[in-house]
Amino acid sequence: MTLYARFAAHIDTILDALEAAGSLPAGLGRSGIAVEPPRDSSHGDLAINAAMVLARPAGTNPRALADLLVARLSALPEVASAAVAGPGFINLRLTDDCWRAELAAIHAGGEGYGRSASGAGTTVNVEYVSANPTGPMHMGHCRGAVVGDALATLLEHAGHKVIREYYVNDAGGQVDVLARSAHLRYREALGEAIGAIPEGLYPGDYLVPVGEKLAAAHGDAFVGKPESAWLALFRAEAVAAMLVMIKDDLALLGIHHDLFSSEAALQAAGKPEAAEAWLRARDLVYDGMLEAPKGETPEDWEPVELPLFRATRFGDDQDRPIRKSDGSWTYFGADLAYHYQKAQAADALIDIWGADHAGTVKRIKAAVAALTDGKTPFDVKLVQMVRLLRAGEPVKMSKRAGNFVTLADVVREVGKDVVRFTMLTRKADAQMDFDFAKVVEASKDNPVFYVQYAHARIRSLNRKAAAAGIALDAPADMGRLDAEELALVKLAAQFPRIVESAAAAREPHRVAFYLGDLAAAFHAYFNSGNDRPDRRVLMVNDAGLTRARLFLSNGIGQIIRNGLAIMGVAAVEEMQ
Repeated sequence: MTLYARFAAHIDTILDALEAAGSLPAGLGRSGIAVEPPRDSSHGDLAINAAMVLARPAGTNPRALADLLVARLSALPEVASAAVAGPGFINLRLTDDCWRAELAAIHAGGEGYGRSASGAGTTVNVEYVSANPTGPMHMGHCRGAVVGDALATLLEHAGHKVIREYYVNDAGGQVDVLARSAHLRYREALGEAIGAIPEGLYPGDYLVPVGEKLAAAHGDAFVGKPESAWLALFRAEAVAAMLVMIKDDLALLGIHHDLFSSEAALQAAGKPEAAEAWLRARDLVYDGMLEAPKGETPEDWEPVELPLFRATRFGDDQDRPIRKSDGSWTYFGADLAYHYQKAQAADALIDIWGADHAGTVKRIKAAVAALTDGKTPFDVKLVQMVRLLRAGEPVKMSKRAGNFVTLADVVREVGKDVVRFTMLTRKADAQMDFDFAKVVEASKDNPVFYVQYAHARIRSLNRKAAAAGIALDAPADMGRLDAEELALVKLAAQFPRIVESAAAAREPHRVAFYLGDLAAAFHAYFNSGNDRPDRRVLMVNDAGLTRARLFLSNGIGQIIRNGLAIMGVAAVEEMQ
């Protein structure tokens, strides 16, 4: 059990004792109680809000309750001092031995340090990327892919079972356009001069091998034939080829989904009809007239009776049609059925969407609330687009790829780790610039480099110590570490609570921010030896002190590795 969890358990034990003694009423809710670092480190090591949370429901004064808690906390051997601050907050200062023990716990925990069971017993479905299967991944898909994948790993570290899902939109008109584009490339592969790609078809060269494969498989059987003879076949073949390409592109980022769900298969299985029937049985779908568009009404608009979902009962602005006038499913109707399917296998749902889908959030949240009787939490994370720059100038689009910059080209240029880390250096709903020059810059202003360099520097210290004949496997006397060095341990010990809080907030960028702070603190510690020789990590004439400082440094390195693993980024051994 890590330090913050241990003190949370201490608080629970003390509260149980106060209830048993009659000093507190039984059954008070404790979910709002937090054990965390104080905003001002001069106030101590831990801040506890238990008295502020419980005083009102307990019918007592916060400071009076805080005094009861402080009396018992002060008796703990790990506590150097405990005090009540302000209206009833509790500040603790822990013993140096407590922090030395936590450094030992970091080493003992290894790769598992920071993992928790807070989400145990809960299955979370995280759907991300879900780009139309009409071409290779481009940089417009990249940020959502990385955010979704890192979030899934973060939730696993917090104890959740996670289903990584990709929804394949293979039932709409865009895949018919794909099939027609593939048919054009098929004819080209058979020797026909197709000229310029007609407006409305996909122009990218990535469809050339698809056409060649179709030509090799079918010869000229579909040349000059009506669309009805080949559209379904070419659609299936082209979508399959695009999915292979998409999976290959995502693999370059280290991303692999557990499940690819087909919209076409969903509809073929009658899932939208089943969802409609479920909702109708509860009077949540009715046949009614759609409201006229707001503002100036188009001349060709006519009121049509459609099956409408009562979205307004669940916070949406208006009721939503689930079918079109021709009986086919609306995008919303199909999405409603898809979320109904997902909710059968998960306790919570998270969708990672581009910011351009913000207008559909309310209706899908309404649908999930209706379909699960409000029992399945559903969260949508909107991800802003990324602006590509090269030395501050906008990047020209790639004509070869069909007027977009491919994810594969970017990964091959700067590397998977740089792309992944950079995509997590800002909150997902904040605008982001990706400058090819800056993301590979060897500078403290580049967080990717700065964190990687901290780990590489620690590895280098070990190699230099071994070369100097210092036995690294000998026990380290942590009593040699002073207050300045223990301050690094205090920062490292925050990692488990960072993981839990980031998982609860569904915000993997918090891990990147934390690693940046930890790396900066380590670099400052290391660099202090430039001006003060007695502060150097490697003290060749004092092997015992060197081993203690290396033990500290390697603990920091372990935290960096664990954090980077959540982000899907490798911890480098040395900088090239």
